[in-house]
Parts: sequence; C-alpha cells; structure tokens
Amino acid sequence: MAGAAARGSLLLPLLLLLFLFLLLLLLPPAASTQPELRFSPPAEAPVRLFTEPELARYDGQQEGQPIYLAVKGVVFDVTSGKEFYGKGAPYNALVGKDSTRGVAKMSLDPADLTHDTTGLTEEELKSLDDIFNNVYKAKYPIVGYTSRRILNEDGSPNLDFKPEDQPHFSIKDEF
Repeated sequence: MAGAAARGSLLLPLLLLLFLFLLLLLLPPAASTQPELRFSPPAEAPVRLFTEPELARYDGQQEGQPIYLAVKGVVFDVTSGKEFYGKGAPYNALVGKDSTRGVAKMSLDPADLTHDTTGLTEEELKSLDDIFNNVYKAKYPIVGYTSRRILNEDGSPNLDFKPEDQPHFSIKDEF
C-alpha cells in the first residue's frame, strides 16, 4: 500500500506539469511590443509616371536632388553618374527630360533633346537601342515612365503600352 500511495503522490505533479505544458502550447503567444506589419514593403521603390514638368525637376541643378533622364519613355536615375549628368557636367543637357532623339543621334543640340524619333536613320535607331540596353538599362535603375509613353497626346490610354512587357514594371506597385 505504501508503494501505491507514493505512486499517487508522483502522479499528481506529473499530471499538473503535463497540463501546464499543453496549456502553453495551446495559448496564443504574448503580444509583441512591435506592431505587426500587414504588408511587406517593396524591395525597390515603385516606378511612377512622370509628366514633362515633373521630370524637369530632376535636372541635376539642385544639390542633393536625384538626377533623372528619360530614354524611349523610360525614366532612369542617373544620380550615380553625377560626374557626367550633374550641374555643369558634359551630358547635363540630357537630364530632366526625355532625350531619346539626342541619345540616338549622339547630339546635345537643344533641337535634338526630345522624345521624337521621326526621321531617324536605321543606324541611329540601332545606336539608340544599343545605348538604351547596354548603357542605361544595364547601369541605371528605372524609376518610372514618361506619361507620354503610357498616354496619348489627348490623354487617352496608349493601347500599344503593355506594362507586362516593360522592364521593372509591376502594375501592383502603382496603386
């Protein structure tokens, strides 16, 4: 009988311990001191749409401001090439606008600093594609697109624009 009483006195603490263990497993964790995030921020800053006046603000003239250049309607952050594109730099005339024609013709003539590719030769168009792919897309982050690339002159949607075909473009980042 003494052995049975000893087993009974050990059984109660073991059952109590098992009960506490199960209770800890089933209870929700204690509230954290940090707020819970319901979304995860994008790894990169989302791309955005630039009107001509908005893009003009990023012309390299203000210290500490990013420097943006658009080619083929794609806006690149060329700030890391400040020695080429910053204030007083050799290619500063290209920034703050869509300079597609100037890039194609390798020209800094103010008349060529436009998005318009009308009348470019096959050689100039090939040069444009080479520079676009091998310099700008390869070296600089894309921060957006010109509104002209996505909208027609009258403000209607450009039906030829397909976001899924654009580099670094995710429509969910726009909203």
